[in-house]
Amino acid sequence: MNAVAWTRVAVIVGFVALIEALCRFGAIKPFTLIAPSAMAVSLVALLQKPDVRADLLFTGVNVAITVAISVAGGFAAGVLLHRFARARRVVSPLLAASYAVPMFVFYPVMIVLFGLGRWSLIAIGVMLGIVGMIVNTIDGLDRVPRVYTKTAAMQRMSPLATTLLVVLPAATPHLVTGVKLAVTYSITGVIAGEFILSVAGLGRAIALAYNNLDNAAMYGLLLVLLIATTAINVAIHAWESRMHRIWGQA
Repeated sequence: MNAVAWTRVAVIVGFVALIEALCRFGAIKPFTLIAPSAMAVSLVALLQKPDVRADLLFTGVNVAITVAISVAGGFAAGVLLHRFARARRVVSPLLAASYAVPMFVFYPVMIVLFGLGRWSLIAIGVMLGIVGMIVNTIDGLDRVPRVYTKTAAMQRMSPLATTLLVVLPAATPHLVTGVKLAVTYSITGVIAGEFILSVAGLGRAIALAYNNLDNAAMYGLLLVLLIATTAINVAIHAWESRMHRIWGQA
């Protein structure tokens, strides 16, 4: 790891140690926040319970399906909008405005359409996640240097070969950024949807623990969510940085 990464780790470790000390010496009451070590103990205990593992599996499947639809659908839509300029001029303002719309206002509609279960949560997650993939796909295709496509034409490459071997690799850094946004917003949509109204899932388990004033369970589950989302984002960030280095667009 480089100096920046070590500094980041040191800051995180220092912050956790500070919270641990404040909790252990009573500056922060257990009713407000439990010590990080107690969260870890609770996490281990919770993972032994079949119902908690079922909730994790439910949420994990929802997130995986949501991410797959958001990435694949967003990429396809971005390619089509890049290809058809008139449709792009119509849709672009709507994509920009979507960030200002609280998507959860559509949750009752999703329940009517898909029922109270997995697919309403996935629909909300896709509505949040797909926009970032569409926008970054269009941006990535726009930023491919024209000299690349001209060189491919001089080499008499077919349109398909040019797309697969030149255009898409050159746009990859922006596509990976789109994937990162799609993953982030998809997780947010699914978990938040489970908080609002769901029959199962990690968000529902956290909400129930909060309502029952069960801080140990609530913070243990939050720690699970924090570890999982951090690991995913670190992996995607490393992939994104590598693509930027390869294509000289960092």
